[in-house]
Amino acid sequence: MATLGETMNSPAQALRSIIVTGASSGIGAHCARALKAEGWRVFATARKPEDIAALEADGIEAFYLDYSQAASIEALVASVLDRTGGRLDALFNNGAYAQPGAVEDLPVAALKQQFEANFFGWHDLTRRLVPVMRRQGHGRIVHCSSILGLAPVRFRGAYSASKHALEGLMLCLHQELRGSGIHVSLIEPGPVTSKIASNALPWFLENIDHENSVHRLDYEAQLARLRAGGSQSALKPGPEVVHAALRHALLSRRPRPHYVVTVPAKIGAALKRILPASLLYRFLAKRA
Repeated sequence: MATLGETMNSPAQALRSIIVTGASSGIGAHCARALKAEGWRVFATARKPEDIAALEADGIEAFYLDYSQAASIEALVASVLDRTGGRLDALFNNGAYAQPGAVEDLPVAALKQQFEANFFGWHDLTRRLVPVMRRQGHGRIVHCSSILGLAPVRFRGAYSASKHALEGLMLCLHQELRGSGIHVSLIEPGPVTSKIASNALPWFLENIDHENSVHRLDYEAQLARLRAGGSQSALKPGPEVVHAALRHALLSRRPRPHYVVTVPAKIGAALKRILPASLLYRFLAKRA
């Protein structure tokens, strides 16, 4: 986390307005409310009217956003900039979902849906805001990626692919914005308490023919975990660990390109650096 010494007399100290997407629950909901409590003007997004109403009840300016709908992205940007007089200090791209399933069972249409929500929509929103930040001479763009964008595991091909693509695209943007006053960071969490597993269940049932798959027995165990809300562990941290990384990325004079968050994620990143590829993927294959 950024210390007082790191943020004093820094251009980042003036950052006060931020868009936080995917704020209906989990990481986005926690970060939107925590940033609001810290003095930020938060523009949060969700899809369901009841989630938007809950954000507004906490004093957060809330908007509808569906990353797969370009019109909703355009409307969000127009509404926010109208309220801020054409300025925005930060963007936290967070809204996403996970499409489970083995690669051989994954319909092309389902993979396209995953990329529309997790990749193309993020790109659309980001590139609409980069010119705004260029004009004002500063900005922070933070993407909530995943450790699976660095170290994939089986049955997570669609989600991992979307995060791999995000890593590549936004690290290029990170380099292209050098000297502009705009900084790009990626947060790569491991398992964090959220609704991503339970939210994945309908996508699995809709798109994967699990009963006729060669992976049927593995899927039965996966279904049990999804129906239970994901893996259960007393060691799984809450979304506050992502907020701590986000706060550093927003306020530090030297934000990092990567923030690997949670112990399992740090172990996975370390093993990728030190293990031969054959051993690494054998190890990861046991983690699904």
